[in-house]
Order: sequence, then C-alpha cells, then structure tokens
Amino acid sequence: MVTHTQNSCSAFNPSKVHTHSSEHTHNVNTHPEQWAAIYAAAMFELVTSEASYYKSLELLETHFLRNPLLVNTLSQSDMHFLFSNIEDIMKASERFLMDLEHRIEESILISDVCDIVQTHAVNHFQVFISYVINQAYQEKNYRRILQENALFRENMSMLENQPKVKGLSFTSFLILPFQRITRLKLLVQNILKKVEENSEREKTAISAHQELERIVKECNEGVRKMSRTEELISIEKTLEFKSKSVPVISHSRWLLKKGEVQQMSGPKSTRTMRSRKLYHPIYLFLFNNLLLITKRSSSGEKFQVLDSCSRSMLRTEDLEDQGQMLACAFVLKLLENQEDREVSYMLKTESISDKLRWIYALTPNRRTRFLSTSTSQPDSAQVQCIQSYSSQEPDELSVEMADVLHILECTDDGWMLGERLHDGERGWFPTRVVEKIMSAEVRAQNLKECQRIQQAQEGAQGARAASRGRRPAKSPQYTPTWTDL
Repeated sequence: MVTHTQNSCSAFNPSKVHTHSSEHTHNVNTHPEQWAAIYAAAMFELVTSEASYYKSLELLETHFLRNPLLVNTLSQSDMHFLFSNIEDIMKASERFLMDLEHRIEESILISDVCDIVQTHAVNHFQVFISYVINQAYQEKNYRRILQENALFRENMSMLENQPKVKGLSFTSFLILPFQRITRLKLLVQNILKKVEENSEREKTAISAHQELERIVKECNEGVRKMSRTEELISIEKTLEFKSKSVPVISHSRWLLKKGEVQQMSGPKSTRTMRSRKLYHPIYLFLFNNLLLITKRSSSGEKFQVLDSCSRSMLRTEDLEDQGQMLACAFVLKLLENQEDREVSYMLKTESISDKLRWIYALTPNRRTRFLSTSTSQPDSAQVQCIQSYSSQEPDELSVEMADVLHILECTDDGWMLGERLHDGERGWFPTRVVEKIMSAEVRAQNLKECQRIQQAQEGAQGARAASRGRRPAKSPQYTPTWTDL
C-alpha cells in the first residue's frame, strides 16, 4: 500500500498538533485534562490527514487528469477507463474538507468531527463504492494502454519522473480513494476508543463508524463479486468433464482454494510409503459449496474432472498421529460423490501447513482447535501486525500495520491462522508479519475496546429498532467471509 506524504493545510498548521497513534489505549490513571488532549489529537489527526489526502487528489487532477500530455494521447473511452468517477470523488472530498475546516475556524478546541463524518458518509460518500468497484478494470486498461500506446507510455514515464510527484507512480494516485475511505474508518474507530462512554459524542462516533464500515464493506463486496465471477468463468473454460457435467458458474458460488496434492494409493506399508509409484498428482478446486477433484492434462492447460461432491458432504481426518511418514497426509471422505457413493481419498501435501490449510478449507466446521477463541477465552493468544501483507491465495487474510488478531492455529513452518479483532475476518498469513503481544494487560485492553465498540453499536441498533417498533437483530461475534457453506 502506498503512503502519500502528509502535507499541511492552509487553515491550520499540522506540525503544531501533537497526534497519537491509533494504538493508544485508555489508561485509567490518565488525568482528565490529558485525556481531553488525547481525544482532541485523535480528531486533529483525522482533519490533517484529510487535508493531505485532498492535496494528493489535486495533484492527480492537475498533473495527470488535466495534463495535455496525457489527454491528447487518449480516446474519450480510455480517459473514462483510467479516471472513472474521480471528479465525483474530488467534489465529495472537497465538501468534506471544507466542513472540517469550518469547524476548526469556529474554534480551535474542536468539539466533535464525527457528526460531519456521519453526514458526509450518508449523503456524499456513495461515490467511493462505484470508484473502488471499477478499479479492477482501471488497472487492466492501464496495462493495455501502456502496451498499445507508445506516446502515452513515453509521456506517462516523463510525468512520473517529475519532482512534484515525489517518486510516486500514477497507479499509487489511482488507489488513493479506497485507501482514504478505509483509513477514515480506522481514524473514527480511534476517536471512538477515546471518547467518554455513554455520551452524545460516543453515539455520534458510533453512527459515523457504522456508516463508514457499511461503505467499506460494500466496496469490498463489490470488488469481490466481480473478481469471483471472472475467476469462475476462467476456471470453467479449463474444465473437461469425464461423465456427469457440473455447472460451475453461479452467483452464489466462489473459489475458496485450489492446488495440487498427491493422492496415495496401494497398500500403506512402510516400504510402499517410500515408493514414488504410490503417489499420483490430482488437482483440487474447492468452492464455497462444491469440490471438484481433477487431473491436469498433459498440456497443463486443461483439467479433467474425476469426481465432485457438495462441500457440506465432506469430512476429513488428520493422520499426524500415525507416524512421520504420514505427517503431511490426511483422509478426505466424500459422503456422497457425483455417483451417489461414499468414497475416500488419502492425500498428501508438501508441508504440514499446506495440510492444515486444506483441512480447514475443506471442513471449516470440524471440531478442532480451529474453533474461535474470542468469546470463550478472554486472554487467548494475540498478535499485532508489524508489516502489511496482501493475500496471495483465497484462504489467506490481508493484514495491515497495527491490526490485532486472535491466533487460532500456528504451524512450525511459518504460518498462522488468525481472526482479526475488529471485524472477525479469518485467514492464514505468514508468521513473519506479526509479533506476539506478550502483555496480558494489553491483550485484555484490546478485547475490552472491541467489546465496548460492539456493545455500543448493538445498543445504538437496539435504540433505532425500538423507535421503529421492531426487535433488534442480534449482532454476530464475527463474520467470516470465506467459510460459509
């Protein structure tokens, strides 16, 4: 993720504002005046970062969008592909910044900013959703134009090398809106941690946080749906059904995991375990509601479907307690395959972490140590992200700096399965990008803050539902995005 230089705004001087990081937690010994200063700093951080973000948007407009060197080399359709509705984004951001600056002009001792955030999130920030959803096409068309249009490529290179962009690429400017709406949510969450409990400002912060969370979720879901559909179309083109054909493309289906494993066959003696003849490669396509067992063609481009089964009819058995030779092996049982028979496959992976990831993906509701610890063990193991990581596989979790996660599983070869505290999303990530939180006090504080926000949100939802004469819906403890059957 690209981080743009934080510039000052003409209405105030950010260098004079003492800001605290979002990891700051409430210390019961903090003096009220100190706590008020901490709360004010959290609000100033939101305002100063918005000013910096808007200056970067202005640079995108003046240096790229309005620059004749680019405009004269692109067709109208390519201009739309590249910049999408960025002008709508700029108008929304300009209105938002003006209201924030006006609040500061009223009094340097800011009373609140979350009311402004909530108003703009409801009335003006919908433009972020369509922009973010279009980003996949933006990237594809940018690569296409670079390849096809030599003059554009030459001019773009020249613009990217000019001092005013400070070494940042054109694409780093294009991803600014999604970075901003995501960071806004975290900044409001930080304010919510510091605001006095059961106050009007807490209610306003909760409302703002909920609106931003809704927008971020809609952005993520829109991107997810588009990429999932494209992935299904691509996979279906590679499949060759041996007998019974299974329709792959469906609005309610998406890929969870794919990859090659070794099928083990023949007598399971120690001697045959060492024989290469015992292992035959097969390729698994696991969707949220379907498993396809395939064999790669000799060309490597097609996959012959050998068997299939509903994901709800899968069972797994780990063989780790049956000797070193079976450390990476497990049994996959299809209770009802495509021929309505029960069959079992003995499979072997390259590593123990691969095996655990397959077992968890195939049977996520299996009664194992994978079950969530967040509600049953108040002092369960926690880690904090120290290096951003973007998921490379569907069963992995993208994590950002300062994310706090419960640890559900840890392998000896460098992988962890975690559940993020603030949104309950689960997935695998490398051990190297996190560090263990050793302090029991910090772990307890992390849980307390999450529970406080959740309870406050449930209270706000209950109050709204009561005003409409309805029973409030119970909020889930976590919302996995890839383990639904």
